[in-house]
Amino acid sequence: MKLTYPLSLLLILSLCTRVTAQVYNTPGDPDRPTANSMADRPITYYLPDLEYDPSIPTPEEFLGWQIGDWHISHDLQQAYMRALAASSDRIELVEIGRTYEDRPLLNLIFTSPENHARLEELREMHVNWSRPDGGMQDGDLSNVPAVLYQGYSIHGNEPSGGNAAPLSAYYLAAAPMSEVGELLNNNIVVFDPCYNPDGFNRFASWANSHKNKNMTPDGQDREYNEAYPRGRSNHYWFDLNRDWLPVQHPESQARIAQFHRWKPNVLTDHHEMGTNATFFFMPGEPTRVHPSTSPLNQELTARIGTYHAAALDEIGSLYYSGEGYDDFYYGKGSTYPDIFGTVGILFEQASSRGHLQESENGLLTFPFTIRNQVTTALSTYKALAGLRDDLLTYQRDFNLEGVTGDGYVIDADGDPGRARELADILAQHALPVQHGTDNAGGEAYYVPKTPFSEAAFEPILEFEDSLFYDVSTFSLPMAFNLPYRQVSGGTPDGMNWTDYERGGESKNIDRSTADYAYFIPSNDYYSPRAIYYLMDHGVRVKVSDKSFTTGTGTDKFGRGTAMVPVAGQDMTPEELHQLITEAEDATGIDIRTTGSGVVDPGGLNLGSRSAYQTLRKPEIALLIEGSTSSLDAGEAWHLLDQRFGIPITKLPIDEVGRSDLSRYNTIIMPDGWYNGLDESVATALKDWMGRDKVFITLERAGTWAANNGLASIKTRRIASPDSNITQRPYAMAERDGGGRVLGGSIYQTTADLTHPLLFGMNREEIPVFRSGTLLFEPAKNVYATPLRYTDAPLVSGYSPRGFAESAAGSAAIIVSGARGGRTISFASNPNFRAFWYGTNRLFMNAILFGSTIDGSTVE
Repeated sequence: MKLTYPLSLLLILSLCTRVTAQVYNTPGDPDRPTANSMADRPITYYLPDLEYDPSIPTPEEFLGWQIGDWHISHDLQQAYMRALAASSDRIELVEIGRTYEDRPLLNLIFTSPENHARLEELREMHVNWSRPDGGMQDGDLSNVPAVLYQGYSIHGNEPSGGNAAPLSAYYLAAAPMSEVGELLNNNIVVFDPCYNPDGFNRFASWANSHKNKNMTPDGQDREYNEAYPRGRSNHYWFDLNRDWLPVQHPESQARIAQFHRWKPNVLTDHHEMGTNATFFFMPGEPTRVHPSTSPLNQELTARIGTYHAAALDEIGSLYYSGEGYDDFYYGKGSTYPDIFGTVGILFEQASSRGHLQESENGLLTFPFTIRNQVTTALSTYKALAGLRDDLLTYQRDFNLEGVTGDGYVIDADGDPGRARELADILAQHALPVQHGTDNAGGEAYYVPKTPFSEAAFEPILEFEDSLFYDVSTFSLPMAFNLPYRQVSGGTPDGMNWTDYERGGESKNIDRSTADYAYFIPSNDYYSPRAIYYLMDHGVRVKVSDKSFTTGTGTDKFGRGTAMVPVAGQDMTPEELHQLITEAEDATGIDIRTTGSGVVDPGGLNLGSRSAYQTLRKPEIALLIEGSTSSLDAGEAWHLLDQRFGIPITKLPIDEVGRSDLSRYNTIIMPDGWYNGLDESVATALKDWMGRDKVFITLERAGTWAANNGLASIKTRRIASPDSNITQRPYAMAERDGGGRVLGGSIYQTTADLTHPLLFGMNREEIPVFRSGTLLFEPAKNVYATPLRYTDAPLVSGYSPRGFAESAAGSAAIIVSGARGGRTISFASNPNFRAFWYGTNRLFMNAILFGSTIDGSTVE
């Protein structure tokens, strides 16, 4: 592999880190661990004692310090990977993408030099082996390479994996072929040294910046207590180990593309857990496996586990398996592979969260955590080589048996933007998506029924266990609020079907110049982006709270249609048309035109103040830090910044009382833990509230607002079905408690489509995602509950006993207020993991249209 960076630059980086390391090479108290005393570890502490190729630089030779002395930063990690690739003929280095912070996402492809000469041929042979249309099902198994996808530290503050990666990569590059020949001659390793570079680098900076020379194992030390938002997440504070299914972020999109390019037989995912634990490897809880996962998958997982047990026995490390972790949600790294005939393996190492911590099992050092990860990485190589035939056969059989001839049709529901985004997700998961149109302008998408699409579409209501590590359901069409149906025999008649290509589907746009006004249809998911873009460029925009037709009645527009008059703008008609064109290009929306102020045969006039209200441009503060949930805050930030192009101020909640809030007309308070929040926050927000001000609260922020005079909300008590039970076995306490947790399920709501918060929605029933059991009573004002749960709300997922009954008829959104402002309170998270498109349109409506809500309709 050609070196991407000049060797001189790599040598400079190496020399710089050597100088840094020497600063700490001074004697210390022999009874206290120091940087120097922990540095005396040869590479054989981590790796087998072999005759390694001396031309391949060890991590210590490159860095100037041994792995484990410091937390390796992502820039040094990737620089070492490039140096390895430049030194070894066993490696092809590929940059598969970039993070939000423009850090490279690297893969190292390891195999023998002879295999590298025909790598693409081997890849195609492997992929075709298990494809139903691949034509190789009867070929010679011995010629087909098995593939391992090995990845590290998707949670940035679980660093032992990413720090183990340089050692594992060195082993593959430099170990003698007598040691790794069986692995590399017959197989291919796709090596992903860091799943989450942005979070990994954030945490490395924190841990290194707070490291003591005389290290303290006290868990209360600043080194072990990161600042908000912590290093677990990516740039937008998302948990990337929940994004394998939604694929909303560049790290996941690049990784999923590589997964389907290589179709690995095994994928490993190196994590960390609590400091007082030991080491875990799959399989997990046998009762918490998704029913679509093959039993043979779990058998192979257990057989692979025997290799890990033997390796950990050899170094004397404590471990466990078969308990604690589930294998249910296909959005996690160790479970996603299972639905494609791959065996996903989760590793969890007790975390030192820095360099040294006290634990129930003695002092836990950072090097020790790394050694366990290296040990199981190497035992995975042995398992792949030893079980390759069984793994290849299982993958082929799984994919052949998954062919049914049935499929799913997803109706676009009049919203091309939302439907296109769902099609894009499905295409990224290697489903052959087809796009259909009819003569009436209707749109739909078709995908074949596969194990993956069945799991990602169908609701689930029966469970073997009531405990879940994460969500219990994840229906993609429900997340997008799009109707779908199962069909047989391929694409149905009545539509013109073409192959869908990502980024290739766009509606024909007229681009004509308006003489009188432009209309932005409300039905498209991206209409808020077009509206904001125009307002941000100084265009006056109005919104209609009535539906209407134009001309002969052929053009129909729903409530929430935005109107841009040509007259009265602070620009020429030509300049306005240029901005309209740019908004169309950014959103794919066909912005319509009219040459008359009379647009409805019934007599609606565009100058009517009763039908149109002028919108004010949102100026947004998002409350963060303190007791706010970084996940919920990150979801709102990402939605506004990335998807709708709206800048925000991320305002620390503890600074609210000292900040100039007059800059903002919209403040968003995400879910959080607010019992001890300083009174100055409520005082400042109440002083800020007033005409045209919108305060948006999510989940528990609503109850805080109600308790502090900023909202009118009453919480609903949940009836306990166990209230008459007087005795239970002690051993059942943990399970009973877990059964009362709502980790994530889908509930049905019914909407008032005439309300501004529901502009652009076409059907009254809207599925919402819920985690947690907070419920709001409906408002006393009959207009102030525009979204409420149906009488039988549970649609999919596990619901604690009695909760669905308690939720029936409760409020999903309440509109209240103070001092003439509007407080819009969501009982659940409308922006869940960035892929709940069906409800984050309501969140955007709150931002754009909240100030237009009639004061007589609020609680």
